[in-house]
Amino acid sequence: MFAKSALLAAVLVAPFALAVPSPTKTAKRATCTVDSVAAAADLSDCSDVVISSFTVENNGASVIPPYDALNILLISTHSSETVTMNFAQGATVTMSGEVTFASTVASGPLITFEGSDVSFNGGGFSFNGNGAYYWDGQGTNGGKPKPHPFMKLKASGTFENFVVLNSPAQAISVGNDEPLTITQVYVNNLAGNVDNLGHNTDGFDVSASDVTITNCIVQNQDDCIAINAGNNIVFSNNICSFGHGMSIGSISSGKTVSGVIFSDNFVSESMYGTRIKVDSDATSGSVSNVTWSGNTITGITSYGVLITQSYPDNDSAPGNDTIISDVNFVGLPTEVSVNSDAYRITVDCGNCTGTWDWSGLIATGGETSNVDPDQATIQGGYY
Repeated sequence: MFAKSALLAAVLVAPFALAVPSPTKTAKRATCTVDSVAAAADLSDCSDVVISSFTVENNGASVIPPYDALNILLISTHSSETVTMNFAQGATVTMSGEVTFASTVASGPLITFEGSDVSFNGGGFSFNGNGAYYWDGQGTNGGKPKPHPFMKLKASGTFENFVVLNSPAQAISVGNDEPLTITQVYVNNLAGNVDNLGHNTDGFDVSASDVTITNCIVQNQDDCIAINAGNNIVFSNNICSFGHGMSIGSISSGKTVSGVIFSDNFVSESMYGTRIKVDSDATSGSVSNVTWSGNTITGITSYGVLITQSYPDNDSAPGNDTIISDVNFVGLPTEVSVNSDAYRITVDCGNCTGTWDWSGLIATGGETSNVDPDQATIQGGYY
C-alpha cells in the first residue's frame, strides 16, 4: 500500500619485533541480511540491514510420544522465540519480504527495534502477528493469553512504510529515548471486526517524548493512539477507524503528559472521537498543553469529545488528585459529528484549571453536551 563492530585489533608483526596493536577499527559490514531469528541477534556492525521474508516459529512446549517407563508423557520445553534487532547508530534498514509470527506462548513484545538515528523503510511489507489465532473478544482482559505489545519501538530516527497486520492485542508500543518519526505505517486489524473478536488492539501506545506520528492508517478495535506519558508529541494527518479514536491516557498515578498536538486527522466509525482519560484513583500526575486543530471526526457511537477523571467510567465520580490544564481547540476547526444516541461533548472534571480556548470546535448531532469543567473556564466553540 505504501511505496516506502565487532572490534578487530590488527596486529603488525615484524621479524624479531614485538607485536604492535593498531587502534584502527575496521569499517562496518556493508550489508547484513536478517532471514531468521538467529540472524537478527547481532547487527551492531551493520551499516545496512535487509530484512527478508521469514517466519518466527513457536518453540513452546510440545508432546513427544511414547510414554516413559512410569507412564508419564514426556514433554520437551523450549523457549518461545521473539525477535530483537539492535541496529548500529545511523543504520539504514529495508525490508524485502514479510515477517510472520506463528502462534506463541511468549508474553510480548514479539518484535523489538532498538538503535539511534535509524532510517527504516519497510517497502510496504508486513509484520504479521497471526491475530486470528488469539482473538476471542476478551483482549487482554481474559480468555486466551495474547502477547502484547506486538511491536516495540525503542529506537530513534524514522520508521516508515510498513504494515502491522493482525496484532494479537496492542500493536505498536513507542518508547524511544531520542526523537522518533513514524510515518506511512498501516496498522491493519480490520479482520478483528468479524464477530467482534478483536479487542484491546491499540494502534500506537506512546510513553515517550519527541514523537511524531504522521500519515498513518489505523483500523482496529481500541485506541488509534493512546498517549500514556511524555511530552512534545505530534499526531497529524492520520486516518483512524472502527476503534476508540485519539486518546490521552489512561493517566495513572505519577504519569504526566504535556505538549500534544492533534492536527488534520480523520476519525470515523468509532466509539469515541477524542478523549482525555484519567484514572479515578490516580493520586498524582497531570495533563497539560493539549491542542486540537483541523480534525474531522464523524460517525461516533458514544462520545465525540470526552474529558474525564472518572476512568474507567466515562462520566461518574471524578478523582481530584491529578490536574488537567490548557486544553484547546484552536486554528482550523475540529468538526465532530456523532450518531443520534451518542454524546457530543462530555467534560467530567475533578481538578481542571485555567482558561480553555475552544473557539475551533464544532460539534453536532446526538445528545446534549454535559460539561462540568470544575475550576477551568471554557471559552468559545459550538457544541
